[in-house]
Amino acid sequence: MRQIVLDTETTGLNAATGDRVIEIGCVELVNRRLTGRHLHFYLNPEREIDAGAIEVHGLTLEFLADKPRFAEVVHQIREFVQDAELIIHNAAFDLGFLDMEFQLCGLPPFRKHASNVIDTLLEARQMFPGKRNSLDALCERLGVSNAHRTLHGALLDAELLAEVYLAMTRGQNSLVIDIAEAGGSRDGVAVAMADLSALALPVIEPSEEELAAHAALLKGMGKAVWQEDAPLEEAA
Repeated sequence: MRQIVLDTETTGLNAATGDRVIEIGCVELVNRRLTGRHLHFYLNPEREIDAGAIEVHGLTLEFLADKPRFAEVVHQIREFVQDAELIIHNAAFDLGFLDMEFQLCGLPPFRKHASNVIDTLLEARQMFPGKRNSLDALCERLGVSNAHRTLHGALLDAELLAEVYLAMTRGQNSLVIDIAEAGGSRDGVAVAMADLSALALPVIEPSEEELAAHAALLKGMGKAVWQEDAPLEEAA
């Protein structure tokens, strides 16, 4: 299974009123393993960035002035996510912006290019009801180090979310399934089978005394069962 963990940064909070995507970061999982492939763009929004948003992600219009416009990279984004399952924290927010960007490019909504969407915020609320379920809170709760995160960044947050998602869903995969699927390659990613030939298990033979005791135990059990099942007059 191919999954894309995705995050965006934006000029503000409302795509419907003209806010734009200014950063997108995606990392690839294949069969629940990070492949090392990622997609990352800073984007020129051609509009001002809200001061509150800059406090969150630190991206200024001056920094983004020479970066590509969304329309210039939209096809690379579409190809990277095509037919994959998307993993997004608070998916409604990111998808609202990406759908709008795709619409401005004359394309079908962004979500139509993916096979499915998993919202880790909704999943976390079910797993940890009544608790804080921000990305930072989940990192702390699940033992994912985010010490290097001082500002929000789309690629860094996507990498953290991938680790959080794997930690949240670790119980869904058993060792038996992992071993059964090992060997060869899946979706172009090589998976090595562990060599267990060196693990020779010792065979411990029972002694004559242990065999005799076992036989006596079985004989006694057989007699007890016969007496319980025998007709009353025979068992008397």
